[in-house]
Amino acid sequence: MGTHVIEAGFPVNSDAEFEAVRDITEASSVTVCGLARVVEKDIEAALDAGVDLVHTFVSTSDVQLQDSMHATRQEALDSAIESVERVKEAGVECMFSPMDATRTDEDFLVDVIEGVSEAGTDWINIPDTCGVATPRRFYDLIEMVDAETDARIDVHTHDDFGLASANAISGYEAGAAQAQVSVNGIGERAGNAAYEEVVMALESLYDVETGIDTTRITELSAIIEEKSGIDVPANKPVVGANAFSHESGIHAAGVIENSDTFEPGVMTPEMVGAKRQLVLGKHTGQHSVRERLVDAGYDPTDEHVREVTRRVKDYGAEKKRVTMAELRRFAEDIGVPESQEEVRV
Repeated sequence: MGTHVIEAGFPVNSDAEFEAVRDITEASSVTVCGLARVVEKDIEAALDAGVDLVHTFVSTSDVQLQDSMHATRQEALDSAIESVERVKEAGVECMFSPMDATRTDEDFLVDVIEGVSEAGTDWINIPDTCGVATPRRFYDLIEMVDAETDARIDVHTHDDFGLASANAISGYEAGAAQAQVSVNGIGERAGNAAYEEVVMALESLYDVETGIDTTRITELSAIIEEKSGIDVPANKPVVGANAFSHESGIHAAGVIENSDTFEPGVMTPEMVGAKRQLVLGKHTGQHSVRERLVDAGYDPTDEHVREVTRRVKDYGAEKKRVTMAELRRFAEDIGVPESQEEVRV
């Protein structure tokens, strides 16, 4: 699809994960990244897996240093510098993350950024590990980091407050060159910035050519939904079943005339490999019913359309799904004639 980097896994985690990362590296033509703590065995495992990019990280917030890492600030800084130096000595591209950056003392964060920059890191990833950043605050943070390093900036945002994709975009606006995203937003706790949301926002709202084949986004989402066993909510932006569905009579009538009336316009279903749907339910209007009847091969009068619409609304009000089978049953019950024109399916 044109994705630039695949962070394939955590090679030191297990033999199976090591083999998976190695296999993905060998099978892929794009940059493959392996994750590693600032621990020697982690770094060596990532290097042994043959990845193109090692992403090493250490907590920098006081709460995580004290109660998770059980390390001092100086120990974290020294380990970060040593790990970056080891990756660079091996001739491999390096990314460093100060984990929980958005809850880290700013002066210490600057010390860490300066230290790993001097050690030669190619990338500095700024993670909003607990999803507490707001777009404005995250913008300011990325702008500050950009002023302190010559390394390229990557962002990693979590969705605890539903702001992950907005924060990722804000990071780009402030100077970041890359964002870590996941298909369908799958990730720790409430998830991460969603691949499909960030890509389409960049393409459609910012007019950025990402290089991603957006026409396969819906297909990719469905594959991940099946393999992960995590259902995609119907109202999920871009890839949800309702993303391009219209039930309201006002909406449906509008899109029948011109899809731009009640769709973004700059993002069409075709752009993401989806299809527009006119959904039948209690909010359905006559325009939508007529359209569906004609599509089903009927030639309804205005009176037929009014009566079928009434039945659709009543049926939908009982919280029942109005399928095409139900629509046909309504049409046959009131004697809507079939069209004499050839029906193509």
